[in-house]
Amino acid sequence: MQNLKLKSSGSFVSYLQELLGKLGYPIPATGYFGTITENAVRDFQQKNGLVVDGEVGVKTWTLLNEKTKPAQVLGDKFLGEQDLMDFAQKHQLELAAVKAVNEVESSGKGFLMDGKPKILFEGHIFWNQLKERGINPSLISNPSNADVLYPKWTKTHYVGGPKEYDRLEKAANLLPDPKVREAALASASWGSYQIMGFHFKKLGYASINEFVDQMYIHERNQLEAFGRYINAFGCITHLKAKNWAKFANCYNGPLFAQNKYDTKLEAAYRKHLNRP
Repeated sequence: MQNLKLKSSGSFVSYLQELLGKLGYPIPATGYFGTITENAVRDFQQKNGLVVDGEVGVKTWTLLNEKTKPAQVLGDKFLGEQDLMDFAQKHQLELAAVKAVNEVESSGKGFLMDGKPKILFEGHIFWNQLKERGINPSLISNPSNADVLYPKWTKTHYVGGPKEYDRLEKAANLLPDPKVREAALASASWGSYQIMGFHFKKLGYASINEFVDQMYIHERNQLEAFGRYINAFGCITHLKAKNWAKFANCYNGPLFAQNKYDTKLEAAYRKHLNRP
Protein backbone atom coordinates (compact mmCIF):
# COMPACT_ATOMS: atom_id res chain seq x y z
CA MET A 1 0.00 0.00 0.00
CA GLN A 2 1.16 3.53 -0.75
CA ASN A 3 1.66 6.06 2.02
CA LEU A 4 -1.01 8.72 1.53
CA LYS A 5 -1.43 12.26 2.80
CA LEU A 6 -3.08 15.56 1.96
CA LYS A 7 -3.08 16.21 -1.82
CA SER A 8 -2.32 12.58 -2.72
CA SER A 9 -4.41 11.23 -5.59
CA GLY A 10 -5.08 8.05 -7.51
CA SER A 11 -6.61 4.61 -7.10
CA PHE A 12 -5.16 4.04 -3.61
CA VAL A 13 -6.91 7.20 -2.42
CA SER A 14 -10.19 5.94 -3.92
CA TYR A 15 -9.71 2.67 -2.06
CA LEU A 16 -8.96 4.54 1.17
CA GLN A 17 -12.15 6.57 0.73
CA GLU A 18 -14.09 3.38 0.06
CA LEU A 19 -12.80 1.89 3.34
CA LEU A 20 -13.63 5.06 5.27
CA GLY A 21 -17.08 5.11 3.72
CA LYS A 22 -17.69 1.56 4.90
CA LEU A 23 -16.84 2.74 8.40
CA GLY A 24 -19.48 5.45 8.21
CA TYR A 25 -17.49 8.49 7.09
CA PRO A 26 -19.52 10.41 4.45
CA ILE A 27 -16.74 10.79 1.90
CA PRO A 28 -17.21 10.69 -1.89
CA ALA A 29 -14.67 8.41 -3.58
CA THR A 30 -13.10 11.13 -5.69
CA GLY A 31 -9.57 9.74 -5.68
CA TYR A 32 -8.26 13.01 -4.25
CA PHE A 33 -7.02 13.27 -0.65
CA GLY A 34 -8.53 16.56 0.46
CA THR A 35 -9.29 18.03 3.86
CA ILE A 36 -12.50 15.99 4.26
CA THR A 37 -10.50 12.78 3.83
CA GLU A 38 -7.74 14.05 6.10
CA ASN A 39 -10.23 14.88 8.86
CA ALA A 40 -11.76 11.42 8.56
CA VAL A 41 -8.32 9.80 8.80
CA ARG A 42 -7.50 11.89 11.87
CA ASP A 43 -10.77 10.89 13.51
CA PHE A 44 -10.15 7.21 12.72
CA GLN A 45 -6.61 7.43 14.12
CA GLN A 46 -7.81 9.15 17.28
CA LYS A 47 -10.55 6.56 17.88
CA ASN A 48 -8.16 3.66 17.34
CA GLY A 49 -5.22 4.78 19.48
CA LEU A 50 -2.89 5.71 16.64
CA VAL A 51 -0.68 8.74 16.22
CA VAL A 52 -3.02 11.43 14.89
CA ASP A 53 -1.19 12.90 11.91
CA GLY A 54 -3.79 12.60 9.13
CA GLU A 55 -1.43 10.45 7.04
CA VAL A 56 -2.07 6.87 6.01
CA GLY A 57 0.97 4.66 6.54
CA VAL A 58 1.33 0.97 7.28
CA LYS A 59 -0.26 1.10 10.76
CA THR A 60 -3.33 3.04 9.62
CA TRP A 61 -3.70 0.80 6.57
CA THR A 62 -3.46 -2.28 8.77
CA LEU A 63 -6.22 -1.15 11.11
CA LEU A 64 -8.43 0.12 8.29
CA ASN A 65 -8.26 -3.25 6.55
CA GLU A 66 -8.80 -5.09 9.83
CA LYS A 67 -11.85 -2.99 10.74
CA THR A 68 -13.47 -3.35 7.32
CA LYS A 69 -12.39 -6.91 6.42
CA PRO A 70 -13.22 -7.07 2.71
CA ALA A 71 -14.93 -10.29 1.70
CA GLN A 72 -12.41 -13.01 0.90
CA VAL A 73 -14.41 -14.01 -2.15
CA LEU A 74 -13.57 -10.66 -3.75
CA GLY A 75 -10.04 -11.83 -4.53
CA ASP A 76 -11.52 -14.60 -6.66
CA LYS A 77 -12.77 -11.94 -9.06
CA PHE A 78 -9.38 -10.36 -9.83
CA LEU A 79 -7.30 -10.81 -12.97
CA GLY A 80 -4.23 -13.03 -12.87
CA GLU A 81 -1.12 -13.30 -15.02
CA GLN A 82 -2.62 -16.13 -17.07
CA ASP A 83 -5.64 -13.98 -17.94
CA LEU A 84 -3.40 -11.35 -19.53
CA MET A 85 -1.34 -14.02 -21.31
CA ASP A 86 -4.52 -15.58 -22.73
CA PHE A 87 -5.79 -12.16 -23.81
CA ALA A 88 -2.50 -11.35 -25.57
CA GLN A 89 -2.55 -14.67 -27.42
CA LYS A 90 -6.21 -14.38 -28.40
CA HIS A 91 -5.77 -10.91 -29.87
CA GLN A 92 -2.23 -11.45 -31.20
CA LEU A 93 -0.80 -8.72 -29.00
CA GLU A 94 2.52 -8.39 -27.27
CA LEU A 95 2.16 -9.27 -23.58
CA ALA A 96 4.09 -6.17 -22.50
CA ALA A 97 1.64 -4.01 -24.47
CA VAL A 98 -1.35 -5.74 -22.83
CA LYS A 99 0.18 -5.22 -19.39
CA ALA A 100 0.83 -1.56 -20.17
CA VAL A 101 -2.78 -0.97 -21.16
CA ASN A 102 -4.05 -2.90 -18.15
CA GLU A 103 -1.88 -0.76 -15.88
CA VAL A 104 -2.76 2.63 -17.36
CA GLU A 105 -6.29 2.24 -18.69
CA SER A 106 -7.81 0.09 -15.97
CA SER A 107 -9.22 1.80 -12.90
CA GLY A 108 -7.04 -0.09 -10.42
CA LYS A 109 -9.61 -2.79 -9.73
CA GLY A 110 -12.91 -3.70 -11.28
CA PHE A 111 -14.91 -4.34 -8.13
CA LEU A 112 -15.95 -2.51 -5.00
CA MET A 113 -15.56 -4.09 -1.58
CA ASP A 114 -19.15 -5.34 -1.67
CA GLY A 115 -18.44 -7.33 -4.84
CA LYS A 116 -20.26 -5.02 -7.22
CA PRO A 117 -18.42 -3.78 -10.32
CA LYS A 118 -17.13 -0.23 -10.20
CA ILE A 119 -19.34 2.23 -12.05
CA LEU A 120 -19.62 5.92 -12.82
CA PHE A 121 -23.08 7.19 -13.68
CA GLU A 122 -23.41 9.88 -16.39
CA GLY A 123 -26.58 11.97 -16.20
CA HIS A 124 -26.10 13.56 -19.62
CA ILE A 125 -25.87 10.12 -21.23
CA PHE A 126 -29.05 9.15 -19.35
CA TRP A 127 -30.75 12.18 -20.90
CA ASN A 128 -29.84 10.94 -24.39
CA GLN A 129 -30.59 7.29 -23.65
CA LEU A 130 -34.11 8.21 -22.56
CA LYS A 131 -34.65 10.12 -25.79
CA GLU A 132 -33.46 7.10 -27.81
CA ARG A 133 -36.16 5.05 -26.08
CA GLY A 134 -38.91 7.54 -26.88
CA ILE A 135 -39.03 9.21 -23.47
CA ASN A 136 -38.78 13.00 -23.35
CA PRO A 137 -36.34 13.78 -20.48
CA SER A 138 -37.49 17.40 -20.33
CA LEU A 139 -40.90 16.26 -19.11
CA ILE A 140 -39.51 14.40 -16.10
CA SER A 141 -36.54 16.65 -15.29
CA ASN A 142 -36.93 18.64 -12.07
CA PRO A 143 -34.72 19.90 -9.20
CA SER A 144 -35.19 16.68 -7.22
CA ASN A 145 -33.49 14.57 -9.90
CA ALA A 146 -31.01 17.15 -11.18
CA ASP A 147 -28.13 15.02 -9.88
CA VAL A 148 -28.95 12.14 -12.25
CA LEU A 149 -30.67 13.78 -15.24
CA TYR A 150 -29.15 16.73 -17.09
CA PRO A 151 -28.58 17.61 -20.78
CA LYS A 152 -24.87 18.48 -20.69
CA TRP A 153 -21.85 16.77 -19.14
CA THR A 154 -20.71 17.90 -15.73
CA LYS A 155 -18.63 16.20 -13.06
CA THR A 156 -20.46 18.13 -10.32
CA HIS A 157 -22.66 15.20 -9.35
CA TYR A 158 -20.00 12.47 -9.26
CA VAL A 159 -19.76 10.83 -5.83
CA GLY A 160 -17.63 7.80 -6.68
CA GLY A 161 -17.45 4.38 -5.05
CA PRO A 162 -20.60 2.58 -3.82
CA LYS A 163 -22.65 5.79 -3.80
CA GLU A 164 -22.67 5.80 -7.60
CA TYR A 165 -25.12 2.91 -7.28
CA ASP A 166 -27.45 5.21 -5.36
CA ARG A 167 -27.44 7.55 -8.34
CA LEU A 168 -27.98 4.64 -10.74
CA GLU A 169 -30.95 3.34 -8.75
CA LYS A 170 -32.44 6.80 -8.43
CA ALA A 171 -32.27 7.22 -12.20
CA ALA A 172 -33.64 3.72 -12.86
CA ASN A 173 -36.70 4.43 -10.72
CA LEU A 174 -37.68 7.83 -12.09
CA LEU A 175 -40.56 6.13 -13.90
CA PRO A 176 -42.09 2.63 -13.49
CA ASP A 177 -41.00 1.68 -16.99
CA PRO A 178 -38.40 -1.03 -17.83
CA LYS A 179 -37.07 1.22 -20.59
CA VAL A 180 -36.00 3.74 -17.94
CA ARG A 181 -34.02 1.10 -16.05
CA GLU A 182 -32.38 -0.02 -19.29
CA ALA A 183 -31.50 3.58 -20.09
CA ALA A 184 -29.97 4.01 -16.63
CA LEU A 185 -27.84 0.86 -16.93
CA ALA A 186 -26.67 2.02 -20.36
CA SER A 187 -25.65 5.39 -18.88
CA ALA A 188 -22.94 4.09 -16.54
CA SER A 189 -19.38 3.09 -17.28
CA TRP A 190 -18.60 -0.38 -15.95
CA GLY A 191 -15.66 -2.25 -14.49
CA SER A 192 -11.92 -1.92 -14.71
CA TYR A 193 -11.91 -0.42 -18.19
CA GLN A 194 -14.82 1.99 -17.66
CA ILE A 195 -16.77 0.87 -20.72
CA MET A 196 -20.05 2.68 -21.22
CA GLY A 197 -23.11 0.47 -21.12
CA PHE A 198 -24.67 1.95 -24.25
CA HIS A 199 -21.95 0.25 -26.33
CA PHE A 200 -23.42 -3.17 -25.49
CA LYS A 201 -24.91 -3.83 -28.94
CA LYS A 202 -21.80 -2.85 -30.87
CA LEU A 203 -19.75 -5.07 -28.55
CA GLY A 204 -21.91 -8.10 -29.34
CA TYR A 205 -24.01 -8.38 -26.19
CA ALA A 206 -27.65 -9.32 -26.69
CA SER A 207 -28.92 -6.68 -24.25
CA ILE A 208 -27.76 -4.14 -21.71
CA ASN A 209 -28.78 -6.63 -19.02
CA GLU A 210 -26.48 -9.30 -20.45
CA PHE A 211 -23.61 -6.81 -20.57
CA VAL A 212 -24.16 -5.79 -16.93
CA ASP A 213 -24.46 -9.42 -15.83
CA GLN A 214 -21.06 -10.13 -17.40
CA MET A 215 -19.49 -7.17 -15.60
CA TYR A 216 -20.54 -8.71 -12.27
CA ILE A 217 -18.81 -12.06 -12.84
CA HIS A 218 -15.05 -11.43 -12.92
CA GLU A 219 -12.44 -8.92 -14.07
CA ARG A 220 -11.78 -11.48 -16.80
CA ASN A 221 -15.21 -10.69 -18.21
CA GLN A 222 -14.44 -6.99 -18.01
CA LEU A 223 -11.22 -7.64 -19.92
CA GLU A 224 -13.26 -9.53 -22.52
CA ALA A 225 -15.46 -6.45 -22.95
CA PHE A 226 -12.35 -4.32 -23.34
CA GLY A 227 -11.10 -6.67 -26.06
CA ARG A 228 -14.40 -6.39 -27.88
CA TYR A 229 -14.25 -2.61 -27.59
CA ILE A 230 -10.77 -2.16 -29.05
CA ASN A 231 -11.70 -4.47 -31.93
CA ALA A 232 -15.07 -2.83 -32.61
CA PHE A 233 -13.60 0.69 -32.65
CA GLY A 234 -10.32 -0.13 -34.38
CA CYS A 235 -8.06 0.72 -31.45
CA ILE A 236 -6.39 -2.67 -31.62
CA THR A 237 -4.56 -1.71 -34.83
CA HIS A 238 -2.76 1.09 -32.99
CA LEU A 239 -2.04 -1.15 -30.02
CA LYS A 240 -0.41 -3.76 -32.23
CA ALA A 241 1.72 -1.02 -33.79
CA LYS A 242 2.52 0.41 -30.34
CA ASN A 243 1.39 3.79 -31.62
CA TRP A 244 0.50 5.05 -28.17
CA ALA A 245 -0.83 8.45 -29.20
CA LYS A 246 -3.26 6.99 -31.73
CA PHE A 247 -4.34 4.26 -29.33
CA ALA A 248 -4.92 6.79 -26.54
CA ASN A 249 -6.90 9.01 -28.90
CA CYS A 250 -9.00 6.05 -30.02
CA TYR A 251 -9.72 4.83 -26.49
CA ASN A 252 -9.75 8.05 -24.46
CA GLY A 253 -10.72 10.62 -27.06
CA PRO A 254 -8.95 13.74 -28.39
CA LEU A 255 -8.26 15.14 -24.91
CA PHE A 256 -5.96 12.20 -24.07
CA ALA A 257 -2.87 14.42 -24.15
CA GLN A 258 -4.11 16.45 -21.17
CA ASN A 259 -3.69 13.37 -18.98
CA LYS A 260 -0.57 12.19 -20.82
CA TYR A 261 -2.12 8.79 -21.50
CA ASP A 262 0.19 8.16 -24.44
CA THR A 263 3.40 8.85 -22.51
CA LYS A 264 2.13 6.81 -19.55
CA LEU A 265 1.35 3.90 -21.86
CA GLU A 266 4.76 4.02 -23.50
CA ALA A 267 6.55 4.19 -20.14
CA ALA A 268 4.51 1.26 -18.80
CA TYR A 269 5.23 -0.73 -21.96
CA ARG A 270 8.97 -0.21 -21.66
CA LYS A 271 8.85 -1.17 -18.00
CA HIS A 272 7.05 -4.45 -18.70
CA LEU A 273 9.17 -5.12 -21.77
CA ASN A 274 12.33 -5.06 -19.68
CA ARG A 275 11.00 -7.44 -17.04
CA PRO A 276 11.74 -11.17 -17.37
